[in-house]
Amino acid sequence: MPPTTTPDVLPTRISTAILNLLLPHHRTADQGPASAERFPHQLRQIADFVRDDAPVTFTLPGFPCKSPNPAKVLGHLPDQGERLSLGFLNALCTEIERIYPPGARMVICSDGHAFGDLIRVPDEHIDAYADELRTLMDHLGLTRLSVFDLRDVFGDLPHDTKRAHLHQSYAPTLDALRAEVRADDNTLALYRGITRFLVEDTADHAGTRSALQRECRQRAYGVIQRSRAWGDLIADHHPRSVRLSIHPQPIGAHKFGIRLLDAPDAWTTPWHSAALRRTDGTWTLMPRAKAAELGRLIESDDRPSHFDQD
Repeated sequence: MPPTTTPDVLPTRISTAILNLLLPHHRTADQGPASAERFPHQLRQIADFVRDDAPVTFTLPGFPCKSPNPAKVLGHLPDQGERLSLGFLNALCTEIERIYPPGARMVICSDGHAFGDLIRVPDEHIDAYADELRTLMDHLGLTRLSVFDLRDVFGDLPHDTKRAHLHQSYAPTLDALRAEVRADDNTLALYRGITRFLVEDTADHAGTRSALQRECRQRAYGVIQRSRAWGDLIADHHPRSVRLSIHPQPIGAHKFGIRLLDAPDAWTTPWHSAALRRTDGTWTLMPRAKAAELGRLIESDDRPSHFDQD
């Protein structure tokens, strides 16, 4: 008689193969490569889809809006950095489809409205950014991607009302978050990273540097509170999804950190930078001011797109 196998052997094998496609792009501060077996949470989640012969759904909070600092970005609308990143994510779903015919879907959970008041970006810029993401997906044929934002939850309510509902329903208390920052190295790193971004994104502060840093430390707590709230709301609306993150994540964490494009800093994203095409044809991200020193500005559809290295 042929040897018997448990019903979970095939889903486990396929989920391992799918996770192996993500591992080369894992964004983490941990050292050294990690095998799929060190991500049991994601393996279980993917296997659940495989058992149902259903497309694997990934949710990725991010793509909020462009930084308000003109020294870092080319404008308030998506540009080549977003085009390349969205193309990468869609291609990743296509790779999964080659080994698992039901394929994969990626929900871009655009979180700009969740904390737009705290990062000092106008809500109309956030709307325009998310709408342009949808337009890019349509024009580029990125059929495996979609956008989800607060408008999908609260409709046409005023943005401040949406943020209030989000915060009241899901945000952790400030005391609990402060205690976590003191006790957990990863939360401390996130808090410091967001504080740094807030300082860098402030282009017109009239006071002292130390006063700006104090203010940004306070705002950073609020950003994390809203980000946590947004994550819990996503879990309610997409309860089975595999949660990705644009922030570095430890090996084996419940969120899988994913790197969108090459950058010298693990925290750099397309919405905090500009894209530079190197002379060898490869791409990297860096602040607009630095990219302008290295290359010439290229336009697309009558607006700034990226830089080509000289």
